[in-house]
Amino acid sequence: MNTASMATIPPHGGTLVNRMLHGETREAVRERAATMLKVALNPVNLSDLELIAIGAFSPLTGFMKQSDYDRVIHTMRLASGLVWPIPITLSLDRETADRISINQEIALCEGDVPLAVMTVAEKFQYDKEVEAENVYRTREDAHPGVARLYGQGEILLGGDFWVFELPQAARTEFPELRHTPAQTRRIFAQNGWRRVVGFQTRNPIHRAHEYIQKTALEIVDGLFLHPLVGETKKDDIPADVRIESYQAILRDYYPADRVMLGVFPAAMRYAGPREAVFHAICRKNYGCTHFIVGRDHAGVGKYYGTYDAQLIFDEFTREEIGITPLLYEHAFYCRKCGAVVSAKTCPHGKEEWVYLSGTQVREMLENGEALPVEFTRPEVSQVLIEGMRRHRNKRE
Repeated sequence: MNTASMATIPPHGGTLVNRMLHGETREAVRERAATMLKVALNPVNLSDLELIAIGAFSPLTGFMKQSDYDRVIHTMRLASGLVWPIPITLSLDRETADRISINQEIALCEGDVPLAVMTVAEKFQYDKEVEAENVYRTREDAHPGVARLYGQGEILLGGDFWVFELPQAARTEFPELRHTPAQTRRIFAQNGWRRVVGFQTRNPIHRAHEYIQKTALEIVDGLFLHPLVGETKKDDIPADVRIESYQAILRDYYPADRVMLGVFPAAMRYAGPREAVFHAICRKNYGCTHFIVGRDHAGVGKYYGTYDAQLIFDEFTREEIGITPLLYEHAFYCRKCGAVVSAKTCPHGKEEWVYLSGTQVREMLENGEALPVEFTRPEVSQVLIEGMRRHRNKRE
């Protein structure tokens, strides 16, 4: 049975992409790749390669050609007109690019190890500042996404690829939670979940997250907790520590038959509003019918307005996006209310609110201090303290 038909929501573009090779074809392509020019992928490329191969980035079948790239940058659409807000590209320095011809097959590698074969359809120059301004709304290299963009090569290669070996992280990091879109769609169908809400996070779950997730769970059949585990900022809490914290809170405070934990192997772009739409589309490919968008989704610093990531969904019709965004106000614990509430439901002033910034959380954890019970569950706090201590000892 076609797994795409087992869920109530079709993949973005209508077809769930699969660029993984198997059997004799896989081995034959692997042998050919050993004789090709090798192109080493960076961590973001490796994440993108995995997610394209398994269909999470459907309808993409490779790195973007110029017609798609230009339209994504300027209109948040592919050349076909399909909504797509983030450029997925492969950049090279000019010297390496000059060694590659159009229609040439190259081996995409992790270090020296070939993973895939790509047919180079195009080579083209691009304007990094124009991409920065349009995608990140700033040209400042203090923005981590812009800094990464400015540090990459001057030439982009576009073309489809076939994968015969996933990156090492796909084989060794959280393998039991690394579900493909075909697998999640099958699991949702087996669970009888027709309405599934996806939740994106790169942070530990605190009480405000729990409030939002459980409110959403009241109107759907299942919650897909889908933390991002690809490349993030160096000061973000490590992925393994975050996964332990999710498992702790799910075990003690969520209904096991209505919640599923998986990992999203993408890298963070910190592109705010555009990345919110991108995250929603990807979760649609995994089979989610709804997607939670909170305050400052995928934001960093002061580059985006608090609710810009929600307002951007108004630029598209419901049919174009396909997945239903659930928009939530800022949530927090109010001492006067004696509960977790939001700005929509709490009549009291900020002096009654318990809220910690990400910087405050990291500082408390680094110092071995328990986070306030109004902010996060004690079990989660303990996991985070122990995990941060473990990582600190490794560094020392």
